[in-house]
Amino acid sequence: MTVFQLPYEVKIMEFVQPIRDLKKIDTIKKLLKQQNLRDYCLFVLGINSGLRISDLLKLRISDVSEKGKIKDRIRLREKKTNKFKDFPLSNSTKSALKEYLKTREYNENEPLFISRKNKGFLLRQQAYKIINDVAKSVGIKEKIGTHTLRKTFGYHAYNNGYDITLIQKLFNHSSPAVTLRYIGITQDEMDDVYLSLDL
Repeated sequence: MTVFQLPYEVKIMEFVQPIRDLKKIDTIKKLLKQQNLRDYCLFVLGINSGLRISDLLKLRISDVSEKGKIKDRIRLREKKTNKFKDFPLSNSTKSALKEYLKTREYNENEPLFISRKNKGFLLRQQAYKIINDVAKSVGIKEKIGTHTLRKTFGYHAYNNGYDITLIQKLFNHSSPAVTLRYIGITQDEMDDVYLSLDL
C-alpha cells in the first residue's frame, strides 16, 4: 500500500465567533481607546464596515482621508472577490479615524494601520493578537479571530432587523443560509430550542 503525502501543509481554518454582547463591545472599545488608538480604530472600523481583514489591513490613509478631512465613504476593490465595494462611514467610525490620525504625522499614501516595527502595513498575525488579547481580557470564551470583526457586523445587523438577503449581498455570499451560518445565527437558533424547551 502506497501512502501519498501532500506537497504542502493543509491548514484547517477554525470557525470563529462574532462578539454577541453589546456591553463587551463597549468595554473592548474603552480598553483599546486607552491602550492604543490604532487598535481602537481598527476595531471600530472593522465592526462597522464588515470588511474582510485582508481589505481592512490594506487600507491607505488616502482611502479614508483627503487633505486632512475624513471622507464620508470608503471605495475599494475587494481582494478576495475583485469586486468594488462602496459604503458610507458611520459617525463612530469617522470619530475613531479622526482621533487616530491626530496622533500621527503622515502622508496620505501610507498604510492606515501601520506596523510599529517596520512602518509597513499591520500584519494579519498582529491584528489577530490585538483582537484575541482584548477579547480574552473582557471574558469572551468563544473562539475569536480576525474574521470576528466582520462577523460581529453581520450578527448585529441581523439582530437589528436588517433582512438577511441584504446582509448576504453586503458580504457577497452565495445564499442567505451561508450568511446565517457565517454570522453564527443558525447556532444561536438551535441553542434556543434546547434552552427554551427545558422540559
